[in-house]
Amino acid sequence: MASTVNHSSFAGRSGVRVVVVGDRATGKSSLIAAIATESFAEAVPPVLPPTLLPPDLYPDNVPLTVIDTPSSLDKQSKRNEELKGADVVVLTYACNDTASFSRLSSYWFGELQKLEVKVPVVVVGCKLDLRDESQQVSLERLMTQLLQQFKEIVTCIECSAATQYQVPEVFYFAQKAVLHPVDPLYDPESQALKDRCVRALRRIFVLCDSDMDDTLNDAELNEFQVRCFNAPLQSSEIAGVKTVVQQKVPEGVNSFGLTFPGFLSIHNMFLKKGHPETIWAVLRNFGYDNNLKLKDDFLPVPSKRALDQNVELTGEAIEFLNGIFRLLDTDKDRALQPAEVDKLFCTAPGSPWNDAPYKDAAERTDAGYISLNGFQSQWALMTLLDPPCSLANLIYIGYSGNPAAALRVTRRRAVDRKKQATERNVFQCYVFGSKNAGKSALLDSLLGRPFSNNYTPTTVERFAANAIELMGGTRKTLVLREIPESEVSNVLLNQDYLAACDVAVFVYDSSDEHSWKKSRDMLEKVARQGDLTGYRVPCLLIAAKDDLTPYPRAVQDSVKVTQELGIEAPIHVSMKLGDSSNVYNKIVHAAEHPHLSIPETDIGRKRKQCHRLLQHSLVFASVGTAMAVVGLAACRAYAVKKNSSS
Repeated sequence: MASTVNHSSFAGRSGVRVVVVGDRATGKSSLIAAIATESFAEAVPPVLPPTLLPPDLYPDNVPLTVIDTPSSLDKQSKRNEELKGADVVVLTYACNDTASFSRLSSYWFGELQKLEVKVPVVVVGCKLDLRDESQQVSLERLMTQLLQQFKEIVTCIECSAATQYQVPEVFYFAQKAVLHPVDPLYDPESQALKDRCVRALRRIFVLCDSDMDDTLNDAELNEFQVRCFNAPLQSSEIAGVKTVVQQKVPEGVNSFGLTFPGFLSIHNMFLKKGHPETIWAVLRNFGYDNNLKLKDDFLPVPSKRALDQNVELTGEAIEFLNGIFRLLDTDKDRALQPAEVDKLFCTAPGSPWNDAPYKDAAERTDAGYISLNGFQSQWALMTLLDPPCSLANLIYIGYSGNPAAALRVTRRRAVDRKKQATERNVFQCYVFGSKNAGKSALLDSLLGRPFSNNYTPTTVERFAANAIELMGGTRKTLVLREIPESEVSNVLLNQDYLAACDVAVFVYDSSDEHSWKKSRDMLEKVARQGDLTGYRVPCLLIAAKDDLTPYPRAVQDSVKVTQELGIEAPIHVSMKLGDSSNVYNKIVHAAEHPHLSIPETDIGRKRKQCHRLLQHSLVFASVGTAMAVVGLAACRAYAVKKNSSS
């Protein structure tokens, strides 16, 4: 398989910034002068100005800017500033001075770590022509120790500016470390490709396997070669590749062609031979960046949207996901086991559902498997919270349609309120309330989980998403977002916090005075902020723990408060008794009618009053203008008549 790299794959990078540091008299400036002039100067300035090396100096056609740095203590701040802006560091020592080599570990790497310089480091021994050859063996041993001690080192090389020996190689390796980094690809301890690299190559293998027989036949191998390297393979070359693979990995080839272990083996061989650029040519051709994630330009996520607009999956994307679910659900139990979910994301950098906010946010069966409802809701939640992540994972798992057709932007909520209707399919409900009011039980019940008497305070925002079936058979996805009591004041400091909210519910323990007062206070704050910011949202009160003896004052106050605010009476629920009073359908109903259930505050009433006065003023002004026009017309008619009679 050819290893010629398509250089356009990283054309977006305008250059590489190489910062050269090291002890005084180790040969920094002479090294830079030697690469710039292709000659050796006996006398060079202590610190050279920035040196631009031409793009055609190396095959990648990317220019290098080489920065010399001072060694004196009084200019450390200047040196440190340059280091913080480096793409790669060239760290020098003198081959004829073992003390300067010892300083690499005793001083320089400590300095880099202190400055948090997290870029590749090329260790360069200068003045090779002056080295005492009797020291060579001990230096090689020390170099091995250095490589084991500091993972930032990508290459160690010795050179001589005086003889031009390996001077071009120094900066070639520096450029290569930035453009074709080995660290994301390879684990030196296990001497194997890293998991994320394997996952990326598995996706590429699947995409190239047109007939889906888990092997790449000769035609598919050739198409892969042409796509990545713009050079076809001869039949003899393909046969040679298979022979080499079969010798190293017997299971890498079968009667149909190259298997995935064989595909991995080829890339591993190129890496071990010092050609990471070959793997990067493949990865970048299929859209990967240096973190082995899809680049932004492969993810056409709608960017121009107002804060009160959301992104949802289109019908085309949902149909694709339903097909994937059926494909993975081999036992047809309408649920995916953990191994099946792992298989789903085996071509992604990792499963996005293993961590918050997605972990435990969707419906599962009694056995802990994710149901079809849970699967669909999990994707809806991910699209709502992180559209780029959702689109990227759609592509990772094999979505081959137009990526721009996978997502749609919803209409603004402000427009929905004016039109008194919404076209949304996913509704986000903020859940407020005091500690131990029953918020978490509300989320658990949405996911079909049994009630638990064990109370664990919620300290960070938590999500639950599930499908709600409405009258007529339509289905909407409801996302409950639980806000911890301790975070309410902080989140409301954000003036745009309510922009993404379709409905706000306020849960209180109907048997507890404090709980009722806290929820009432939160309701008033949210309603006031909605009026101030323009992000007015429907609000519902939920009287939880209805199985307990109610606090009498709360019953009276809640009726009074809802009447004053012009919203519905509290919804009484008892998750312990399994009595949800159809609360989720009521929440969705409020979201579908966004002009109703909006609390009317003093601010809102004054605004309405001003609006009515303005309208009346405009009416009076219009009447006055009309009367003036009529009067003027009458005067003109009288004047015309008088002139005629004369």
